[in-house]
Amino acid sequence: MANVELTSLAKLPTLSKLRKLELSDNIISGGLEVLAERCPNLTYLNLSGNKIKDLGTVEALQNLKNLKSLDLFNCEITNLEDYRDSIFELLQQITYLDGFDQEDNEAPDSEDDDDEDDDDEDEDEAGPPGEYEEEDDEDDGGSDLGEGEEEEEVGLSYLMKEEIQDEDDDDDYVEEGGDEEEEEHTEMYAYLSSLAEGIRGEKRKRDPEDEGEEEDD
Repeated sequence: MANVELTSLAKLPTLSKLRKLELSDNIISGGLEVLAERCPNLTYLNLSGNKIKDLGTVEALQNLKNLKSLDLFNCEITNLEDYRDSIFELLQQITYLDGFDQEDNEAPDSEDDDDEDDDDEDEDEAGPPGEYEEEDDEDDGGSDLGEGEEEEEVGLSYLMKEEIQDEDDDDDYVEEGGDEEEEEHTEMYAYLSSLAEGIRGEKRKRDPEDEGEEEDD
């Protein structure tokens, strides 16, 4: 809100997240206590080129606890004796006044600060480097594992099938072998039976002959 002929901050809206406020080249002469109420998180405030004349007016900025840089350049207050020492003593939270610290070191460019803040926010949102790569690696590993398990299941089922087939073949072999053995047993039994019948027949023939011989004696 630079150079808009602003005379008062009474209608300033509440901007609790605002950190930098440009109010240069206006006609503001007081009422700075509103800033602490409406913009409590200000870190940079530019009031240069306004009608601020005394330390009492600036004292209201003590409640801006996060304020680090204040610009009062080209205000009448800068004509006061020991102006810089008085402001630094009054507002002990600030580091830079009119672009310089107490040791006359120049403040860093505000645009550079903006870029650094944006980079920090981007890094926070993006997360730690490599996080997504690790997640992708984990997903790939899971896929490989799944494929391996599937292959293992297929292999087991195949082997089980082969084993079952082998068992069936063995059963068939046993059954076939059993039939052959039974047939052989049957043939053997028939052969022995025929032998037994032959022996009985010979015995019957021989018994009458023996009886005739006994009678002759």
